[in-house]
Amino acid sequence: MSVIERWQSEIERPTEGFFAAFAARIGEPDGLRDGVREAVKALVPLIDWEAYQPHVPHGILGLRSVLRLRPRLADPSFHRLLAVQLHMAAHEGRRAAPLKAAAGSGSWRNLEDFLRARRPGLAYAEAQGFEAPTPEDFRRLGLLVAPDMANVGHKAVLADHLGDLVALLDQPRATGRRLLGLAAWLAAAPEDTFWHRRAAARLEGVAPALADGDVPSQAAGLEALVREVCDLGLVELLDRLAGRVKAGLPLAELRTALVLAASEKVLDARRDLEGKTAWTFTYLATLGRTGGADARLWAQAAALVNLFPTDEAEDRVRPRPPAGPATPEALLDAVLDAEVPEAMGLAQALAQAGQGDAVLSALAEAASRNDPSFNHTHQVLAVVAADELQPVLPATAQTALLGALAKNLANSQGSGDLGHRADRALARP
Repeated sequence: MSVIERWQSEIERPTEGFFAAFAARIGEPDGLRDGVREAVKALVPLIDWEAYQPHVPHGILGLRSVLRLRPRLADPSFHRLLAVQLHMAAHEGRRAAPLKAAAGSGSWRNLEDFLRARRPGLAYAEAQGFEAPTPEDFRRLGLLVAPDMANVGHKAVLADHLGDLVALLDQPRATGRRLLGLAAWLAAAPEDTFWHRRAAARLEGVAPALADGDVPSQAAGLEALVREVCDLGLVELLDRLAGRVKAGLPLAELRTALVLAASEKVLDARRDLEGKTAWTFTYLATLGRTGGADARLWAQAAALVNLFPTDEAEDRVRPRPPAGPATPEALLDAVLDAEVPEAMGLAQALAQAGQGDAVLSALAEAASRNDPSFNHTHQVLAVVAADELQPVLPATAQTALLGALAKNLANSQGSGDLGHRADRALARP
């Protein structure tokens, strides 16, 4: 059996030899890229997407984030992270028989009809008729599902992440069709436009675009907006937010307030809700890339952040100032040892010293040592989201975000056994 055949066999029927087959495959010319392509192409028709509804398994969804973390990781850590992510994808629930769909005509008109008719199988088949899907096709699909917040916004995130994954894999034709089919399949699943319709009703008669402008220097004004997002009921929040939009609320101010509010919600999250709460970072990062200044979409994001519980400030976990030098190594140790206050204190101290990149690299390394199936890949998704949000945030929001992310990872550590198995298989003589 050739290296490629062995890898394809492990993808379809994973065994104890999975990581050894992965190590051999990435050792081939272009093996890493082609190995991921082969895995995605094989797995999309095998996974029982319907059985997860309204949720979405994150094995394939997380691959884009893993590839985006490559610049922050040494090769052994990156290879470990990719190996365990593919292992997760290969072990997700399977159909009784692979999904077989005759390719459609590759027509956007037909695809949009199937989306409106809520026909996932036909939407998937129509996507198989596209000759060579491009990231632009995924962006177009993302715009169609942007108002739909079913399963807290997974449709828009999936379209965005899979489109970027296609780009990262050099736009393969067959794999691209499978990924577009998956995004279209989910897009045609039952919708939820409750938040969008209520935001649109409040903005009726107003150009629903947030104003340009910088984040205000008055901390009090920003804090008032954060408190509204965190503490008000949904109806009053949307009323207040619509009023602010009509008064010229800048996009930069709302985005900063939402990141600060989302960071506060993460601080309040119980261990079993860490992943779900950190999803707000993933949604905000996608919206920042794809949503433009559409106030209706940003109102949806405010409603999403508002959805999670807020504790009293005095009951919230607080950072502990570092007892010694604040270093990325100390931060990594604190996260892996589940020392939450210490991890928060180190992350914030490093961020305030202008070392936000070092914080993100340490947190990426911590995520690479964790079994992604334990937390549904939310650690990797959240680290990449923070990486993408950092450049558009003021320093105070960057510090708050990194402190919350350190708390999230330290409080959601799972087993590292899978990573150790991958390391042994990947070890070079």
